[in-house]
Amino acid sequence: MRSRHHPLLATFLAALLVFAAGFGLAGAPPAAAATPVRIMPLGDSITGSPGCWRSLLWSQLQSAGYTDIDFVGTLNAQSCALTHDADNEGHGGFQATATADQNLLPGWLAATQPDIVVMHFGTNDVWSSIAPDTILAAYTKLVGQMRASNPAMKVLVAQLIPINPSSCAECAARTVAFNQRIPAWAQGITTTQSPVTVVDQWTGFDTATDTYDGVHPNASGDAKMAARWYPALSALLTPGGPGGPGDPGSGGCSAAFRAASVWQGGYQGEVTVTNTSSTAAISSWTVTLALPTGSQVTQVWNGALSGTTVRNAGWNGTVAAGASTTFGFLASTSAAAGTPSVTATCAAT
Repeated sequence: MRSRHHPLLATFLAALLVFAAGFGLAGAPPAAAATPVRIMPLGDSITGSPGCWRSLLWSQLQSAGYTDIDFVGTLNAQSCALTHDADNEGHGGFQATATADQNLLPGWLAATQPDIVVMHFGTNDVWSSIAPDTILAAYTKLVGQMRASNPAMKVLVAQLIPINPSSCAECAARTVAFNQRIPAWAQGITTTQSPVTVVDQWTGFDTATDTYDGVHPNASGDAKMAARWYPALSALLTPGGPGGPGDPGSGGCSAAFRAASVWQGGYQGEVTVTNTSSTAAISSWTVTLALPTGSQVTQVWNGALSGTTVRNAGWNGTVAAGASTTFGFLASTSAAAGTPSVTATCAAT
């Protein structure tokens, strides 16, 4: 009897295994694909119409090995020369204050679920002579909505590019006054879990040469904006390609300098700080910069400057074994200087 039923039983078991495999009931589950970092460019027409600084920024990130990223937004306009991920949240004519008052951002966030927001928003508010306190209150509400969407949201907030439209003689001075308020606001709202980083888009930007109408960036302006966003954004990303430690320093860390952008009379530098230990995290770091003769650091982001020494910010001092973090800076130099040669040494605890 048993010998006659063995073939039937084997056939039944084989069919059952095929059925189970087809419905995911047998065998190990497939490995989950890595989730890209979702980045929302947020603002008005300077960001979205067409906002070609986004295409340049996308290209720079891809070329540097930051390939596991996804620009997100409910808008998409492929009108720039470089092929890029054109999703964005740059709404022409919108004000930051109205966007906050009308609670528009939560819907955009729900639709796109970003991890990082890159925000250049407020030009139309300044143009409309809205008080800086009112705009900053809108900023606070927008950041609160971002954190409600994602408690670990990373936020990059621009000091606005200068504007000088023919119809608004006071706009240039209003922009300066508003930009001066942004760093203190950001310092008051930033947290370890959800840092708010200020990116200076104003310094070195000339409305006469970098815009086509006193407001919107031309090709030169797009390049400057992308160059300013890149170091602050790349500091929040993990590269999928190149980028190793520099010369070893003392205290378990190394620092590697690269010139991100160079122009007559100045340059933008980026320093990658790497924990050289294979077992232990560091809780703080300090980098000393040996600058070329005649060079002077004028601004630092993702770090605190004292002379030619940069210490970690409050949120990026802890670096896991073998991991890295990045800070950027702007420096002046002589008009005749070429690509700068900067030595960076690191100490950590």
